[in-house]
Amino acid sequence: MKKTLGAVAAAAAIAMSLTACGGGSPSTTSGEAKGDINYWLWDANQLPAYKQCAADFTKANPDIKVKITQRGWGDYWTTLTNGFVAGNAPDVFTNHLSKYPEYASKKQLLSLDEAVEKDGVKLDVYNEGLADLWVGQDGKRYGLPKDWDTVAMFYNKKLVKDAGYTEEQLTNLDWNPQDGGTYEKAIAHLTVDKNGKRGDEPGFDKNNVAVYGLGLENSGNGQGQTQWSFLTGTTGWTHTDKNPWGTKFNYDDPKFQETIKWWAGLAEKGYMPKLETTVGASVSDAFGAGKAAINTNGSWMIGQYTSYKGIETDIAPTPKGPDGKRASMFNGLADSIWAGTKNPAAAAKWVEYLASSDCQDVVASKAVVFPAIKSSSEKAAAAFKAKGIDVSAFTTHVKDGTTFLFPITENAAKVDGLMAPAMDAVLSGKKDASTLGEANEKVNSLFK
Repeated sequence: MKKTLGAVAAAAAIAMSLTACGGGSPSTTSGEAKGDINYWLWDANQLPAYKQCAADFTKANPDIKVKITQRGWGDYWTTLTNGFVAGNAPDVFTNHLSKYPEYASKKQLLSLDEAVEKDGVKLDVYNEGLADLWVGQDGKRYGLPKDWDTVAMFYNKKLVKDAGYTEEQLTNLDWNPQDGGTYEKAIAHLTVDKNGKRGDEPGFDKNNVAVYGLGLENSGNGQGQTQWSFLTGTTGWTHTDKNPWGTKFNYDDPKFQETIKWWAGLAEKGYMPKLETTVGASVSDAFGAGKAAINTNGSWMIGQYTSYKGIETDIAPTPKGPDGKRASMFNGLADSIWAGTKNPAAAAKWVEYLASSDCQDVVASKAVVFPAIKSSSEKAAAAFKAKGIDVSAFTTHVKDGTTFLFPITENAAKVDGLMAPAMDAVLSGKKDASTLGEANEKVNSLFK
């Protein structure tokens, strides 16, 4: 999900020390399944659902008690990495595709293969491809799927209506890196300066904007999951030479640089906030304050965007690209076991429960995210609908097959450490997008 530069830097700084701390992986089936289990997650919106799962689990397994800790994204990864070094990490934790390859290589994760085979865990119940994401280069499984996500456009219905746009028009926007297509036209028209002039009107003051057509979270680092990947994905560009386990990145590709140049140009034109104004700010809260008409973000943010008082929010799919198709990065989280756990059997049992329909149906009922299990995903869509929220803008990507995988590689923290400042420089107007080729050379040197 979304990234924080401080967390990336901290993870990169500590990563070198992890190897010494990793030991052999204990068996997930040896010993009795009992004792206390510490479980960590970062999404506060999902905390109530998992507290319910923990209560149900302990009721069925009275010898195992689960203590849940929720931390914000940045603090989560820093504290987790420190826990690996100090030997006091949580038994089980929510893991991310950008993190687990490094943790696995440093022997910090417990393989789940033995438990999965012994307990007959069925891996075909999950949405296609999710189970395979958590098999490392060594062929071992390091997580069981918990959910999946795609990207769409959240928009302020009143601002869109006031601008003269219809729901149908917003649903059928197109984009290209030359002039931005109807996507840029909409963003420009939805932008309003403090004198009431729209972005496409004579006299528009780009230095005094009251409402931006498009909100900005940050530069997207090297993935651009919610910022620009849904655009680059329509050009035929891919982050790496293969996915998973690519060893050559493609930030030097003209298709990528042309897209980023166009995107950065939105800030220069005044249609999107300047990068420096986003430091310490929340893109979603700015939307909730009526300061942006459209935000591109992930499905895990549905609850946040639909909760703002006084703002009627709707959701539209991402724009169609030059090939006439949409695109969205497809990401999925999983739960993993720390290799240093003192209760591997109990931890494995909890992970299996988290990955079961018993827990994922509870998560689905809360209408916060889309669980990994197919049937639970359908129940989540129904729960959203019951709340009056149409989530088809997210599910259409899975239905139509327009997703591409989050890049799964080694050295993810180091890649972000190089790409974050390079992307920041381009988005802030300090450097041209062509300079991303220089950063690409440094990134690829990590794999030599």
